[in-house]
Amino acid sequence: MKMLQKSIRLTIVFMIICGIIYPLFITGVGQVFFHKQANGSIITVNGKEVGSELIGQNFTDPRFFRGRVSAVNYNTYTKEDLKPDKSGKVVYTGVSSGSQNLAPSNKMLQDRVKKDLDGFLKTHPGVKKEDVPTDLLTSSGSGLDPDISPKAAEVQIPDVSKATGISEENIRKIVRKYTEDKTFGILGEPRVNVLKVNLEIASILNK
Repeated sequence: MKMLQKSIRLTIVFMIICGIIYPLFITGVGQVFFHKQANGSIITVNGKEVGSELIGQNFTDPRFFRGRVSAVNYNTYTKEDLKPDKSGKVVYTGVSSGSQNLAPSNKMLQDRVKKDLDGFLKTHPGVKKEDVPTDLLTSSGSGLDPDISPKAAEVQIPDVSKATGISEENIRKIVRKYTEDKTFGILGEPRVNVLKVNLEIASILNK
């Protein structure tokens, strides 16, 4: 009985420490010192939440930069994803993130890449097929990637400039402004946040 009592007391102590005190402490630290990051790195424009720095969006307007392909459409709700459950209540059935994990030899992937490549070349007539960066045709592992490579941004500059009337030099300045180097100088690759770039372009167009 003594051993059982000790086990019960120890279990209760660890439940309080690990289940209540520790989560509250970490939440408090996050809210005080990393408030923006802890709440999703939300970007607000004129008091309205327009997106997160960490999640990409699907831009099709020729005045804005395109992001990466998303196998899950950046987890955007569609009518096909809204289906009734057993009780008849309509619920969201889409996935939260992920990729298709198709092999390079998969015909479905080959057809999708060809279709996206043809579509990109059609809207960017000045770009040669061999100059289209890989990250504009391949989806990330999460399907939520908010960034593209500097090369993927550079190849879009002339057409974005033409569509917006903003000079190529000013577009390049915006791209450079939102280009991040490797994390800690060694991790990952240089990247451009598509949402931030497009929001700045939108702010210029709306003036």
